This record gives sequence, structure tokens and C-alpha cells, in this order.
Amino acid sequence: MFDVVLYQPEIPPNTGNIMRLCANAGTRLHLIEPLGFVLGDRQLRRAGLDYREWVSVRVHSSLDGYLRSKPKGKLYACSTRGSVPYTLPAYRSGDAFLFGPETRGLPQPVLNDLREQDRLFIPMYPGNRSLNLSNAVAIILYEAWRQNGFAGALRS
Repeated sequence: MFDVVLYQPEIPPNTGNIMRLCANAGTRLHLIEPLGFVLGDRQLRRAGLDYREWVSVRVHSSLDGYLRSKPKGKLYACSTRGSVPYTLPAYRSGDAFLFGPETRGLPQPVLNDLREQDRLFIPMYPGNRSLNLSNAVAIILYEAWRQNGFAGALRS
């Protein structure tokens, strides 16, 4: 199992979509305050549909608070300013993926606290700024899950 960590998320529908994604991938979701919404937000509930009850969501007052509770595994920062393509690391259960707020990404001091080889990026055409947050989470999470044989998934 992996952790998806949203650092100060701002847009309720993105977080709702990620909540649904985490439920379907058997992944825990961690939200780092301050949040740009309240968890009962109508847009969040609408985007997350009825998946809120199927996903483990924890809110932390700070990134340090999350890190103190993280049991094992690596922490990867996911950023347009990352230096390693997301397909290169060998992910393991317990790893965590940290994503920044939609309008500004992860702050440079947060990136600086992680080793350069733990700062991931998703390749894009030059001149483009970023992907939608929920799309970026899906791309990286499903790559990590794929590398782990889609452990726990239903097989058709």
C-alpha cells in the first residue's frame, strides 16, 4: 500500500477525485493543512461520490506531523521541478508521494529537504506548466502500483 500526500490542497473537486482514485487503488490519502476547503464541502463530496467511506483519509497539521506518523518507505516529491522521471524509481509498498497545491506546487524549501533522486517529474512538452493535480496523482500512483503487480486488485 502507498500513501498519497497532498500538501495544502486548494481545489475540492481535485481532492475528491484523488479520494476516489485512492479508494480504487487501495491507497491511503493524507492531507496537510491548511486546506483550501472543509472536508464536508459539497464539491468535494460530489467529486468523491460515495468513495469517502472506502478510503483512509488523515488530516495533518503540518508535513512534519505526517512524517512523524509515516511508518516506513521512501517519500517522493512530485513536482514540475523534479529531476527524476517518475518511471525510473523502483517503488515499494509503504512509499509515499507528496504533491503540492494546485496553484503553486511544492515550496522550494520542501523540495530542498528531499534528496534530488527522490524528486520526481512527469515529462511534458516544452512550454507547458503542469498537469491537473488528480491526473498527475493517477499517473504516478498507477505506475507504482503496476510495478508492484497491482497487489490487491481484482483480476478479470
